[in-house]
Amino acid sequence: MSEGTISSGWDVLDASHEALRTAVRAVPADGWDLPTPCGEWTVTQVFQHAVGDQIGFAAALTGEPGPDFDPFAPSGELEGADPAVLLEDALARAAKAWAGVDRDTAEVPVPVPPHRLSPWSGSAACGLDAAVHAWDIARATGRPSPLTPESARPLLEVAREIVEPLRPYGAYAAALAPEQGDDDVADLLRYLGRDPHWTAPRGDDGGRG
Repeated sequence: MSEGTISSGWDVLDASHEALRTAVRAVPADGWDLPTPCGEWTVTQVFQHAVGDQIGFAAALTGEPGPDFDPFAPSGELEGADPAVLLEDALARAAKAWAGVDRDTAEVPVPVPPHRLSPWSGSAACGLDAAVHAWDIARATGRPSPLTPESARPLLEVAREIVEPLRPYGAYAAALAPEQGDDDVADLLRYLGRDPHWTAPRGDDGGRG
C-alpha cells in the first residue's frame, strides 16, 4: 500500500484501492476527457462514478451520508477539484468503514443487490468496483493493467455473486464469450462485459458517444 494510506484489513479491498489509486495518479493532465471501456463515459466520469461508489459502500455500513451526486450520472466536470484529494477522501471513508466490520457477523449492509452480504463478499464487492474502474482508467490512458491473475480470481468470485441482478439496470453490460488463451484477468473482464483488448477509437476526442 502507498505510504500514509488507510488499510481496511481486507486484502482484496486494499489491493483494489491501491490499483485505483495508481491508475488515477497516472492520468495525464490532458487525459481526463479520453474515452474509456466503460460505455460512453470519459475518464472523468468513470473516476467520479468510482469515487461515488466507494462513498456509497462506506455509507451503507456507517449510516453516514452517501455521495452528494448520482454516481450513475456523473457530470464529467471536475470544476477545479483535485482528483487525488477526492479519491483519497473516498478511499479513506471506505477503508475506515470496512476496518470496523466484525468479521464474525453473518451479514453486513451493502448498496448493491442483495443489499446484505457476508463481510468477505461485501468487502470484495467494494473492491470489485474499485478494481474494474482502475482497469477502465488505465486502459483509457494507455497504462498497464492494474489487474493480475491473483487479484482477479477473488474478484470474479464475488462478481458471480452480485453482478447478474445489476445487469438489467445497466451497471454491467452483458458478459462476453470467453476466448482461447484467456487468463484469469480476461475471464473477469469478459464476465463484466468488457473486452480485455479494448483500445480507444481512433480520432475520438473524448466525450460520450
